[in-house]
Amino acid sequence: MKAYIVGVGMTKFEKPETRDWQYWDMAKEAGTKALDDAGISYEDVEQVPVGYCFQASTAGQRAAYELGLTGVPVYNVNNNCATASTALMMARQFVEGGINDCVLALGFEKMARGALGGGSDGGARGGAANGFGTTSPVARHYGVMAARHGFEMTPPTAQIFGNAAREHMEKYGTTAAQLAAVGAKNHRHSVNNPYAQFQDAYTVDEILAAKTIHHPLTKLQCSPTSDGSAAAVVASERFVERHGLEDRAVEIAAQSMTTDTGESFDSGSCIGVVGQPMSRAAARDAYDKAGIGIEDVDVIELHDCFSINELLTYEALGMCAAGESGKLVESGATTYGGRWVVNPSGGLISKGHPLGATGIAQVAELTWQLRGRAEKRQVAGARVGMAHNIGLGGAAVVTLLRR
Repeated sequence: MKAYIVGVGMTKFEKPETRDWQYWDMAKEAGTKALDDAGISYEDVEQVPVGYCFQASTAGQRAAYELGLTGVPVYNVNNNCATASTALMMARQFVEGGINDCVLALGFEKMARGALGGGSDGGARGGAANGFGTTSPVARHYGVMAARHGFEMTPPTAQIFGNAAREHMEKYGTTAAQLAAVGAKNHRHSVNNPYAQFQDAYTVDEILAAKTIHHPLTKLQCSPTSDGSAAAVVASERFVERHGLEDRAVEIAAQSMTTDTGESFDSGSCIGVVGQPMSRAAARDAYDKAGIGIEDVDVIELHDCFSINELLTYEALGMCAAGESGKLVESGATTYGGRWVVNPSGGLISKGHPLGATGIAQVAELTWQLRGRAEKRQVAGARVGMAHNIGLGGAAVVTLLRR
């Protein structure tokens, strides 16, 4: 049975503590927008998977109760930065499996200011304040990094991705300017996104001159902590027909989740442990399921938590050969007028990264793009979109959408 996105909604992503609101307030706003976009009521919803990382158990119910008290099952989902796409995957499986005709996938996050640590909770709640203690669920990943690069007193997530960047530079000759070109592109794209946390454009030189977080990554190449929520209504073909939703329905052509295999760790490389092998496997599986390839994709929302991860993901998705990603972004192939438009929303770097909402927000952007309703961000003639969302520790989710 096919599954369709028939409604999407999100809040503006904002710096933590910008607004005096609770996580259930933001979830209510995003969920209401998604239901209104689909032209249905909460009473039509049969199940609700809810993604978040920082709130307590059953926070999903507290958020969903703002939309209605109908007694439907609510699932609390936590999969690090891939949390929202995991909730969306559950919704799709419920529909494709014939269990339900209408499911609401909801994600939100209310975060603290400051750099994210080693894991979805910054490491502190697991008893490993630096993200490297034995109680951390990502200790194995950071152990690979420490064996090769040591462990410094910089934010752990920036450190492990920064070290992946160093490895890429040493192995392939990737330059600091090419890394900065990712940030420049995504900040430029976000200027036209009213939902983005930042809407300022920067030159490559300005990005290189920004404060260094962990060499070679500067502040403008790193995703910020953010508050925000996103929601998507997933429906069956018969629900679409019954409610006359053909004009807004976007097919989930394929979706794949992978977790770490030996390949992530065996090389002793940060490029492996930050998720490139997972992303490559998820993309290949999604292509096979949909019967399409990267050459068929028009617009991509991918997980640019740091600029290096966008380059690593180009290679994982088959957009270029290993080591050629720096040249690809520099060529203009991944912006308007190029072969693909990558992160028209501004991506995580500029749109923001509330962990529990990010993956669904990516799909919201792609839904607007494939409907032709992305306004100044519109990618001309977009028919096939791809979302890529990863969580360190680990999970990679690739979603192919088709209109």
